[in-house]
Amino acid sequence: MTDQAQLLRNLVNQTACYIPRTVAVTSGKGGVGKTNIAINLALALINLKQKVALLDGDLGLANADLLLGVYPKYTLVDIVNGKRELRDIIIEGPQGLKVIAGSSGVYELANMNQMGLDRLISAAVHLNQGLDFLIVDTSAGLARSVIRVIEAVNEVLVVATSEPSSIADAYGLIKTIIQREPEKEIVIIANMVRSPNEGLLVWQKINLMTTRFLRREVKYGGSVLYDHKVVAAVRSQQAFILAYPGSIASRSVKTAAENLLTKNYLSADPVTANRQLFFGRDTFAN
Repeated sequence: MTDQAQLLRNLVNQTACYIPRTVAVTSGKGGVGKTNIAINLALALINLKQKVALLDGDLGLANADLLLGVYPKYTLVDIVNGKRELRDIIIEGPQGLKVIAGSSGVYELANMNQMGLDRLISAAVHLNQGLDFLIVDTSAGLARSVIRVIEAVNEVLVVATSEPSSIADAYGLIKTIIQREPEKEIVIIANMVRSPNEGLLVWQKINLMTTRFLRREVKYGGSVLYDHKVVAAVRSQQAFILAYPGSIASRSVKTAAENLLTKNYLSADPVTANRQLFFGRDTFAN
């Protein structure tokens, strides 16, 4: 039997004039910079002439609006409560980014029932404003709401750092996704790494486990290098790509956005990937 997420996707294809690429940005554990990646990736795509909306799907502890320095009048809570439609809560963010804000510390949102969750996902995938991308920042981990959102999108970016716990938790999340949707496109983004090679190693470790135990390769979307200016941008409630456009982190996320836009991912063959990296395909540190 076709699952409900597939039915939602089929309905979208039948009714909408133009369907954006829907991309979930997620992680196996918190503290890996997932929301920062989602925000700055969305803005980098806008710089590539794409029309982008950002949905804060962290249903328990949403904070994308704070990091962007915007203050929405309505949030996802108003949709869940049936008081507003999705079009009512969209606000204009920096660079024309359309922001769909969540709420932090709201029990009803973090623990919504199946009907409310289905209504939220349906509203998100039916968003139709001439967008090229709908970026969804999910909660971290394996909560039901995370998996439901992932099932409803086309592509998944899993953010991981070089810490062993982050790599292990990323693998656990990927395992759950593949068990439910074996053909889902999954891409690794290595964050807060010290060099492109360290980012490549994060992906290779995860890919080794998925190929060995799940018989499935995952793709490598690039790395975002560690940069102290990211912290400064967060403190000032700005996206680092706007506050410090020439920084290492900003140049990194721009390349990751180009990779996402063109699906120009590194080869899953470690030998080929290292050759590509050596000959300048990966320009994150330039």
